[in-house]
Amino acid sequence: MKDFNEKVSSAPSYILAVETSCDETSVAVVKDGREVLSNLISSQIETHKAFGGVVPEVASRKHVEVITLMLEQAIEQSGIRPRDLSAIAVTQGPGLVGALLVGIVAAKTMAMALGKPLIGTHHIAGHIYANRLTHELQYPAMALVVSGGHTELVHMESEGKFKLIGRTRDDAVGEAYDKVARALGCPYPGGPHVDRMAAEAEQVVPLPRVWLEADSYDFSLSGLKSAVLNVLNQAKMRGETIEPSAVARGFQEAVVEVLVEKAVRAVREYGSRQLLLCGGVAANRGLRSALQKRCAKEGLELLIPPMEYCTDNAAMIGAAAYLKWQRGEISEFDAKADPGLSLEAWSVQSL
Repeated sequence: MKDFNEKVSSAPSYILAVETSCDETSVAVVKDGREVLSNLISSQIETHKAFGGVVPEVASRKHVEVITLMLEQAIEQSGIRPRDLSAIAVTQGPGLVGALLVGIVAAKTMAMALGKPLIGTHHIAGHIYANRLTHELQYPAMALVVSGGHTELVHMESEGKFKLIGRTRDDAVGEAYDKVARALGCPYPGGPHVDRMAAEAEQVVPLPRVWLEADSYDFSLSGLKSAVLNVLNQAKMRGETIEPSAVARGFQEAVVEVLVEKAVRAVREYGSRQLLLCGGVAANRGLRSALQKRCAKEGLELLIPPMEYCTDNAAMIGAAAYLKWQRGEISEFDAKADPGLSLEAWSVQSL
């Protein structure tokens, strides 16, 4: 391990990263876990709009169609010769198993062909360390992860060490947004539409806050989603017209208040030096604004990645994989796609 780490520290490290966990195909080259030399993303939103959501089999086929060309283009745009790459990183989980498999097969093929190490990487670790692409991280830190499939509070005592202290018990924030958007007649993906409607609303329909137990850092969105549907159904039965934007604002305020309060409480309890906002819903303007105002009031340092690093992308996978590369923690070539990959178990070993 010592010889490996001395070799790593003596020269720049270039990691080719692949991300295919859901409906974005992305390939990037990242230098030393911080500098993005290329970051290509092929979105499938237009394809899945017709179905009102992501169809796993269709997503897998779309990954297959573009992955080879994107690998070539990412390397070309980076200005790095294939033989100068240090390692090949790939999202191993969580995600859609068929989609993950496409990326893993592509990454293994590249690694074998070039004689480079393979680094299976955790998708949520990627979202968290997307912040490292633009900020210096200080520990201990707290991460609020909000995406289509995840809503979690993650404590990091030190670099690459993850402890899950809270999670959703049912719907994730992004999932709830899409379901509410559908009820309000918005197209897929619904989150940005609900966010826009909430920002433009002049009125608000009050909706409940779901706090759960007094000391819990868990989240629950299914009851709030049901409350939205109840408001819309009751208005319809009474023959009343209800402004969709007012419902969107009520829903967003209910979601954001709970996320902000629990995140700030967790930072205080665990003595965190920074709060990191991570995941696709980190692009939500309402959430970003509320966290910024509250953290400024509390004197807390808040880190939010630029918009291009909030949604699924391979640059964030390269940033997280560098944690493993530094320590010589590489994957075997029989590594499999793991939709249930544990973030805590993926934590790095101590140097």
